[in-house]
Amino acid sequence: MDTFTAIDFETAHGKRWSICQVGIVRYKAGVIVHQLSLLVQPPNNFYWGRFTEIHGIDAAMTINARPFDKLWPQIAPFIQGQQVVAHNGFSFDFHCLNQTLAYYGLAVPDYTGHCTYRIYGDNLASLCCQHAIPLNHHDALSDALACGELFIMHLKQSRLAE
Repeated sequence: MDTFTAIDFETAHGKRWSICQVGIVRYKAGVIVHQLSLLVQPPNNFYWGRFTEIHGIDAAMTINARPFDKLWPQIAPFIQGQQVVAHNGFSFDFHCLNQTLAYYGLAVPDYTGHCTYRIYGDNLASLCCQHAIPLNHHDALSDALACGELFIMHLKQSRLAE
Protein backbone atom coordinates (compact mmCIF):
# COMPACT_ATOMS: atom_id res chain seq x y z
CA MET A 1 0.00 0.00 0.00
CA ASP A 2 2.99 2.36 0.20
CA THR A 3 2.73 2.57 -3.59
CA PHE A 4 -0.24 4.62 -4.72
CA THR A 5 -1.38 7.56 -6.81
CA ALA A 6 -2.97 10.64 -5.24
CA ILE A 7 -5.23 12.54 -7.64
CA ASP A 8 -7.30 15.67 -7.70
CA PHE A 9 -9.51 17.23 -10.35
CA GLU A 10 -10.83 20.75 -10.78
CA THR A 11 -13.89 21.28 -12.97
CA ALA A 12 -15.05 24.14 -15.16
CA HIS A 13 -18.70 23.94 -14.12
CA GLY A 14 -21.25 21.73 -12.39
CA LYS A 15 -20.92 18.76 -14.73
CA ARG A 16 -18.38 16.27 -13.45
CA TRP A 17 -17.11 15.67 -17.01
CA SER A 18 -15.84 19.27 -17.23
CA ILE A 19 -12.33 18.61 -15.88
CA CYS A 20 -10.08 21.64 -16.37
CA GLN A 21 -7.09 20.63 -14.23
CA VAL A 22 -5.58 17.32 -13.14
CA GLY A 23 -3.11 16.87 -10.31
CA ILE A 24 -1.33 13.52 -9.97
CA VAL A 25 1.27 12.47 -7.43
CA ARG A 26 2.80 8.99 -7.56
CA TYR A 27 4.24 7.51 -4.37
CA LYS A 28 6.46 4.44 -4.14
CA ALA A 29 7.49 3.17 -0.71
CA GLY A 30 5.92 6.33 0.71
CA VAL A 31 8.14 8.66 -1.36
CA ILE A 32 7.06 10.93 -4.21
CA VAL A 33 8.47 9.58 -7.46
CA HIS A 34 6.43 11.60 -9.95
CA GLN A 35 4.11 14.59 -9.94
CA LEU A 36 2.10 16.02 -12.75
CA SER A 37 -0.15 19.05 -13.11
CA LEU A 38 -2.08 19.42 -16.34
CA LEU A 39 -4.47 22.07 -17.53
CA VAL A 40 -7.26 20.49 -19.55
CA GLN A 41 -9.56 22.13 -22.04
CA PRO A 42 -13.08 21.20 -20.91
CA PRO A 43 -15.72 20.55 -23.59
CA ASN A 44 -16.39 23.77 -25.51
CA ASN A 45 -13.89 25.46 -23.14
CA PHE A 46 -16.94 26.58 -21.16
CA TYR A 47 -16.70 27.81 -17.54
CA TRP A 48 -19.07 28.99 -14.86
CA GLY A 49 -17.73 32.13 -13.20
CA ARG A 50 -18.34 30.70 -9.74
CA PHE A 51 -15.97 27.82 -10.48
CA THR A 52 -13.29 30.16 -11.82
CA GLU A 53 -13.59 32.11 -8.56
CA ILE A 54 -12.88 28.90 -6.63
CA HIS A 55 -9.84 27.62 -8.50
CA GLY A 56 -8.71 30.58 -10.61
CA ILE A 57 -8.78 28.72 -13.93
CA ASP A 58 -10.64 30.29 -16.85
CA ALA A 59 -11.17 29.75 -20.58
CA ALA A 60 -8.20 31.93 -21.52
CA MET A 61 -5.91 29.63 -19.54
CA THR A 62 -7.15 26.45 -21.23
CA ILE A 63 -7.78 27.68 -24.79
CA ASN A 64 -4.59 25.96 -25.98
CA ALA A 65 -4.73 23.02 -23.54
CA ARG A 66 -5.49 19.56 -24.83
CA PRO A 67 -8.88 17.97 -24.08
CA PHE A 68 -8.99 15.10 -21.59
CA ASP A 69 -9.18 12.35 -24.21
CA LYS A 70 -5.87 13.52 -25.70
CA LEU A 71 -4.24 13.59 -22.23
CA TRP A 72 -5.64 10.24 -21.12
CA PRO A 73 -2.71 8.17 -22.46
CA GLN A 74 -0.41 10.24 -20.23
CA ILE A 75 -2.72 9.92 -17.19
CA ALA A 76 -3.90 6.30 -17.50
CA PRO A 77 -0.70 4.57 -16.28
CA PHE A 78 -1.06 6.36 -12.93
CA ILE A 79 -4.59 4.96 -12.48
CA GLN A 80 -4.91 1.66 -14.35
CA GLY A 81 -4.53 -1.22 -11.89
CA GLN A 82 -3.35 1.14 -9.15
CA GLN A 83 -4.28 2.11 -5.61
CA VAL A 84 -5.72 5.61 -6.12
CA VAL A 85 -6.45 8.06 -3.33
CA ALA A 86 -8.39 11.32 -3.46
CA HIS A 87 -9.87 13.61 -0.83
CA ASN A 88 -13.64 13.33 -1.20
CA GLY A 89 -12.90 10.78 -3.92
CA PHE A 90 -16.14 8.82 -3.69
CA SER A 91 -18.24 11.98 -3.79
CA PHE A 92 -16.28 13.91 -6.40
CA ASP A 93 -12.95 12.89 -7.97
CA PHE A 94 -13.75 9.30 -8.92
CA HIS A 95 -17.05 10.50 -10.40
CA CYS A 96 -15.16 13.17 -12.38
CA LEU A 97 -12.82 10.56 -13.77
CA ASN A 98 -15.55 8.06 -14.64
CA GLN A 99 -17.93 10.64 -16.14
CA THR A 100 -15.19 12.30 -18.18
CA LEU A 101 -14.06 8.95 -19.56
CA ALA A 102 -17.69 8.15 -20.43
CA TYR A 103 -18.10 11.58 -22.08
CA TYR A 104 -15.20 10.78 -24.40
CA GLY A 105 -16.22 7.14 -24.91
CA LEU A 106 -13.15 5.80 -23.11
CA ALA A 107 -13.19 2.72 -20.91
CA VAL A 108 -12.96 3.17 -17.16
CA PRO A 109 -9.84 1.35 -15.94
CA ASP A 110 -9.73 -0.98 -12.99
CA TYR A 111 -8.34 0.74 -9.90
CA THR A 112 -8.86 0.59 -6.16
CA GLY A 113 -10.10 3.88 -4.75
CA HIS A 114 -9.40 5.28 -1.30
CA CYS A 115 -10.75 8.49 0.21
CA THR A 116 -8.97 10.58 2.82
CA TYR A 117 -12.23 12.37 3.64
CA ARG A 118 -13.73 9.02 4.64
CA ILE A 119 -10.61 8.19 6.63
CA TYR A 120 -10.41 11.48 8.54
CA GLY A 121 -13.97 12.86 8.32
CA ASP A 122 -12.88 16.45 7.80
CA ASN A 123 -12.25 18.83 4.91
CA LEU A 124 -8.85 19.10 3.29
CA ALA A 125 -8.06 22.66 4.38
CA SER A 126 -8.82 21.91 8.02
CA LEU A 127 -6.76 18.71 8.00
CA CYS A 128 -3.82 20.51 6.40
CA CYS A 129 -3.95 23.18 9.12
CA GLN A 130 -4.11 20.53 11.85
CA HIS A 131 -1.15 18.59 10.46
CA ALA A 132 0.95 21.51 9.10
CA ILE A 133 0.67 20.28 5.52
CA PRO A 134 1.23 23.01 2.90
CA LEU A 135 -1.86 23.67 0.78
CA ASN A 136 -2.73 26.00 -2.08
CA HIS A 137 -6.34 24.87 -1.95
CA HIS A 138 -8.12 24.17 -5.25
CA ASP A 139 -4.89 23.86 -7.18
CA ALA A 140 -5.17 20.23 -8.30
CA LEU A 141 -1.49 19.39 -7.75
CA SER A 142 -1.40 20.98 -4.30
CA ASP A 143 -4.60 19.18 -3.29
CA ALA A 144 -3.21 15.85 -4.56
CA LEU A 145 0.05 16.39 -2.66
CA ALA A 146 -1.85 17.17 0.54
CA CYS A 147 -4.10 14.16 0.08
CA GLY A 148 -1.07 11.94 -0.46
CA GLU A 149 0.56 13.18 2.73
CA LEU A 150 -2.63 12.50 4.69
CA PHE A 151 -2.82 9.00 3.24
CA ILE A 152 0.81 8.30 4.23
CA MET A 153 -0.01 9.47 7.78
CA HIS A 154 -2.99 7.10 7.80
CA LEU A 155 -0.84 4.18 6.59
CA LYS A 156 1.75 4.87 9.32
CA GLN A 157 -0.96 5.10 12.01
CA SER A 158 -2.51 1.85 10.78
CA ARG A 159 0.83 0.07 11.09
CA LEU A 160 1.31 1.37 14.64
CA ALA A 161 -2.14 0.11 15.60
CA GLU A 162 -1.33 -3.42 14.41
